[in-house]
Amino acid sequence: MDMSAFCVVQTTIDDEVRAEDIAEALIERKLAACVQIAPVTSHYVWRGAPVKEKEFLLAAKARVADFDQIAAVLRELHSYQTPEIIALPILTGDAAYLDWARQATERADG
Repeated sequence: MDMSAFCVVQTTIDDEVRAEDIAEALIERKLAACVQIAPVTSHYVWRGAPVKEKEFLLAAKARVADFDQIAAVLRELHSYQTPEIIALPILTGDAAYLDWARQATERADG
């Protein structure tokens, strides 16, 4: 199995209900095998000013090939003007877990 076929797509959002909605949409559309949501404190610069904010970090285990579709869902459901939408590569992983992730994201369209 090609482990580089998988990634973790990450975003943050300030609303837990919206975080749950995003996670459910990704799972229902089989764009992610698993989405974890964790509370975090983010420090960043926005419009030239430092910001400290409570947010929810979403980490979606997904196929690299689905990144564009995942990004489209995030832009559609996200409340931020410029949401974080990044993919972190999975360099290696347990073969059984990644096989499960492959099966969980299989769709009729490919």
